[in-house]
Amino acid sequence: MSDTLTLSAETRERVGKGASRALRREGRVPAVIYGNKQDPVSIHVEERALMKMLNTGHFMNSVVMIDGVGSAIRTLPKDVTFDVVTDRPVHVDFLRISKNASVTVNVPVVFTDEAGSPGLKKGGVLNIVRHELELVVDAGNIPEQIEIALTGLEVGDSIHISNVTLPKGTEPTIDDRDFTIATVIAPSAMRAETQEAMAEDAALAEAAAAEQQAEEAGEAEAPEPNDDHNDDDKITEQKKD
Repeated sequence: MSDTLTLSAETRERVGKGASRALRREGRVPAVIYGNKQDPVSIHVEERALMKMLNTGHFMNSVVMIDGVGSAIRTLPKDVTFDVVTDRPVHVDFLRISKNASVTVNVPVVFTDEAGSPGLKKGGVLNIVRHELELVVDAGNIPEQIEIALTGLEVGDSIHISNVTLPKGTEPTIDDRDFTIATVIAPSAMRAETQEAMAEDAALAEAAAAEQQAEEAGEAEAPEPNDDHNDDDKITEQKKD
């Protein structure tokens, strides 16, 4: 189960781009708390403390108690916006939740016991289809990760969600099909898939280039605007004179 994190915050008296930039210069990150049928609360948090939590690797599927804005507020991080140049966090969205609420989170998948897979021992390759599982869980019991053992898997075997034992009270959001999480494939199969994908990309690029050349050729062959009718009009006018 993911640990409950605590993050100190202060309310924001001013909002807007100018106020947000000023906060970031002071090492603070603007944020908002919303949801649970209550009014949104604009806050800001210390960037250093936020980065420490982000570096744990499970910030997005952890309950975060926001402290320092009256009574502590139980939240779940829903979105972190990063600067495209510096990769620093510039804004965070927190969803306000009740203690026993059901929440949707993306939980990372961890594969164990590779040595117990005959297929991998023979040179097979683990082809991971889903690195995370979107699950509906109790807010007070969010799993940190889902472990899947590879014991006994041969080349050609697949792991579906029905093969995974989820924690009690946890359900996948996709419930209309037995979706694939990973497969064990032969290296040659992976090469074939890669080559096929590369060939498809090359064909699309070639088609796009041909289309562009055709458009450019069409523009080059297009006749210049014909102004002869203007000259005819002038000649007619001169005859009238």
